[in-house]
Amino acid sequence: MADLDKQRTTAVLLAAGAGTRLGLGPKALLRFQGRTLVEVLADVLLAGGCREVVTVLGADAETVRAATDLSRHRIISNPAWASGMGSSFRAGVAAAAPEDHVLIALVDQPGLTAETVARLLASHKPGRVTAAAYRGNDGKLQRGHPLLLDSSLRAQATEMATGDAGARYFLQAHPEVIDLIDCSDLSAGEDLDSPEQLHLLD
Repeated sequence: MADLDKQRTTAVLLAAGAGTRLGLGPKALLRFQGRTLVEVLADVLLAGGCREVVTVLGADAETVRAATDLSRHRIISNPAWASGMGSSFRAGVAAAAPEDHVLIALVDQPGLTAETVARLLASHKPGRVTAAAYRGNDGKLQRGHPLLLDSSLRAQATEMATGDAGARYFLQAHPEVIDLIDCSDLSAGEDLDSPEQLHLLD
């Protein structure tokens, strides 16, 4: 049953932002491991055990499509991407098969590994949110990405997604359904948000 359940997870890779804080254009097109960041991470999600990857593009979507090979994955464009991550979250979840759990990943997390994805899939329990967590300098676990939304929670989570918040408001309202899975041994879970963090692409 567990193996069957793992096959019912679609990954949604949020890659619609313009990367304005970084100032280098869409993060999806940053070079990483000899390819673009969006190509590498989409393949990581598939290698980790998700049965399909839905990549949500927005800013310069046609440029990203032309510059990448995402033929192994589904690509959708979010025309409302500038309204914030919430609209891309809703579009990506809606594109996943209705019966699937959904694993939400961010394109600006170059440290994501297939092992992290596989650990979340293996740890997931029915009716729960399974979130990767990483230890901060204080040694405490802090929730990060990716996070796996149970299929039964998809509708409620998307209803609460707005502005720059994807699942954030839903998670704040329902902390009792979240299971934190320590992935600190696999990655620091850092997001690439500023020029000072460009070393994460080395």
